Amino acid sequence: MRWINTRPNKATQLALTLLPFVLLLIAYAAGSSLRLAENPNDKLLPGLAALGDALNRMALVPDPRTGENLFLADTLSSLGRLLAALGISTIAALITGMAVGMFPYVRSLFAPFIAVVSMVPPLALLPILFIVMGLGETSKIALIVIGVTPAMMRDITYRVMELPREQLTKAQTLGGSSWQIALRVVLPQTLPRLLTGLKLQLGPAWLFLIAAEAISSDSGLGYRIFLVRRYLSMDMIFTYVAWITILAVVMTFALDRLRIGLFPWSIERRDA
Repeated sequence: MRWINTRPNKATQLALTLLPFVLLLIAYAAGSSLRLAENPNDKLLPGLAALGDALNRMALVPDPRTGENLFLADTLSSLGRLLAALGISTIAALITGMAVGMFPYVRSLFAPFIAVVSMVPPLALLPILFIVMGLGETSKIALIVIGVTPAMMRDITYRVMELPREQLTKAQTLGGSSWQIALRVVLPQTLPRLLTGLKLQLGPAWLFLIAAEAISSDSGLGYRIFLVRRYLSMDMIFTYVAWITILAVVMTFALDRLRIGLFPWSIERRDA
């Protein structure tokens, strides 16, 4: 029996899935214990109890100055910016990607431009965005849009160009206009790829959001992380990083469930 043909059962698969996380937790706990044994005031690797205490302070205890829940307020601020930017990016990528993929004249006009723009490092534009748009919400949202939209546009374009030419020919033979072909033939087969592309851009989107909040903001998860770093509050930093990771995982799972629920035919077939 070759290893390439062996598959774990469900129990083994679950154990293998959890194993790296368990090992990481054990390694962290061991490293933290060693450092705290040498120096009880060490802040670099706080113990698990300190992490729990930090989470309790941020999530359950209101801020003594403002009276608000900082953990909730930061989460809502960041999610508001992120979802607004992703919404703009999704609409722009869908419309532009379909047009570039369907129409040769539009492709000749925009495809090279999109390819070049996608090579520009978005973080290098952050000072320009702050100068032009100010330090408010607009510049932060614009950074995320600039960072993820070109890649999504190119992905949608490639998906449209991958569609069998026979489908478009048959639709034209039946008298379908370009508008009807776009809505009834291209769009239904493009939407699953759009959700997949959006899922793949969640990581970069969070990166651009944290960078923008770290430089200029008065709320948000990235703002809080860079605010407390000056005090070496690693317990709060680790807690916020873990929370950002959980949010990203939940969003990824939700997009997968949404794609499968709306387009069950888009599920990749795997050998049994």
